[in-house]
Amino acid sequence: MKKIFITLFLLLSLLQISSVQAEILDRIVAVVEDDVILDSELSRETEAIKQRLKANQVMIPPDFVLRKQVLERLILERLQLQRAKNIGIHVSDEMLRNAIADIAARNGMDVEQFRQQLESQGMSFADFQNSIRKEIIINQLHAREIGSRIKVTDREVAHFLETQGDVGQEKVKYRLGHILIAISEAASATAIQKALDKARRVVKELREGADFKQKAISVSDGANALKGGDLGWRTVSQVPTLFVDIVTKMKKGDVSEPLRSPSGFHIIKILDMQGLDKHVITKTHVRHILIKTNELVDDKEAQKRLRALKHRIEDGDDFAALARAHSDDKGSAIKGGDLGWVGPGVLVPPFEAAMNKLKIGEISEPIQTQFGWHIIQVLGRQQQDDSLEFKKNKVRAEIRKQKMDEETNLWLRRLRDEAFVEIYLDRI
Repeated sequence: MKKIFITLFLLLSLLQISSVQAEILDRIVAVVEDDVILDSELSRETEAIKQRLKANQVMIPPDFVLRKQVLERLILERLQLQRAKNIGIHVSDEMLRNAIADIAARNGMDVEQFRQQLESQGMSFADFQNSIRKEIIINQLHAREIGSRIKVTDREVAHFLETQGDVGQEKVKYRLGHILIAISEAASATAIQKALDKARRVVKELREGADFKQKAISVSDGANALKGGDLGWRTVSQVPTLFVDIVTKMKKGDVSEPLRSPSGFHIIKILDMQGLDKHVITKTHVRHILIKTNELVDDKEAQKRLRALKHRIEDGDDFAALARAHSDDKGSAIKGGDLGWVGPGVLVPPFEAAMNKLKIGEISEPIQTQFGWHIIQVLGRQQQDDSLEFKKNKVRAEIRKQKMDEETNLWLRRLRDEAFVEIYLDRI
């Protein structure tokens, strides 16, 4: 009996030790509303970030600093996924498959080749799928919660072009570094002053030669902190409104004074600068004859009619006269089938692809689009400086992106401030 008792005691002790070890290995590091973040999850994400920083030859900060940054990112991600679930945002398996197929195609591979490539680099394909699913969900959430409220008017585009001068001239592009010392919307005067003092210390250290990337990773509360605060290359239209005036007066290597916004105090550094080139496009003068299909004219009959018209033109008949008599595109038929000078992206893809293969004066074989069957003739091509129109479209897109970024930062800060979040990181 004594031996049995001792054996049972040892077994219970081992079970208790195993339980304690399991608890130590996977403790809760944060409670986020009705969900939790585990230490194992934080450790995996931290290790992944470390590998990326090593690959980019960025000095890795102390573990406690990096884990704090990564945990904050996981908290924001969890809050957004919870919000998306609550309002019914869902990504279907088909949508996920299409997104991954598109990523694989952009990398010159099919999905199976892409899977093998990921696995050869030590990445689980299931983890990659999960990451893409979350990214799509969060993008849809931002579009619904923020994007639907953002409008860009013609007046805003015109104002930008007026204040920035002649868009045909060469413009400057900036590569920006960004550090945010965050404050909450309800911060006290003492908390605001404390954040400002910290921002001023950071500016002083940077101007004395501190490494910007390392400093951003260590102290920044910005979304790009783990990328060393690098915001990438931006034209003036892409620079957040708060920074525009100061950025345009800075030189490469300059560090700004702290800039106040509702999110906190921002520090900007000009990492690099370069000029912008003109945007030149090829415009094509094109005409066509369209035969639509219906109950009486099927695909075969439409092609037959167009081939007959092509032969007549090649034998000397006038294209414009035949277009006026036979084309089902009544808008262009009265102009002899002439569609005028068109730039890239104006016409539907099958039509544009066939048009681009033609020599000047050449007539295509019948080609099919969503509108019916066509024969096409190219009358001329010319290079055109499309900088003004291109710039207008780009300015419109970038003003929208700028507004989206600013609104997203405020929305995320509000989401974080209003959520129930309990952090146990310092207790481990």
